[in-house]
Amino acid sequence: MKKLPECPVEVTLSLIDERWKVLIIRELLEGTKRFGKLRRTLSPISAKVLTENLREMEENDLIHREVYAEVPPKVEYSLTELGRSLEPILNEMILWGEAYKEKVKLS
Repeated sequence: MKKLPECPVEVTLSLIDERWKVLIIRELLEGTKRFGKLRRTLSPISAKVLTENLREMEENDLIHREVYAEVPPKVEYSLTELGRSLEPILNEMILWGEAYKEKVKLS
């Protein structure tokens, strides 16, 4: 794992620094999903970008990747306990985003 910044806010941002990572977490908060399902729900994400983000998140212990010995291979992704602990942050982002949209609408 890379050296983490001193600032706790920077630590959090370094783990969810890309738009797709937050959206992947949002999707996995609903439950375990396969790669194809994630790709469809996160359209227009490319397979390459999704794979890169999932690998980074797995390295950072935010998601768990389960590979089943089947043909064709079946792979499922789920949040780890650490990844699930980001739920309150996403919930606050939802509340803030809704309040912002309402405020802009009234302006």
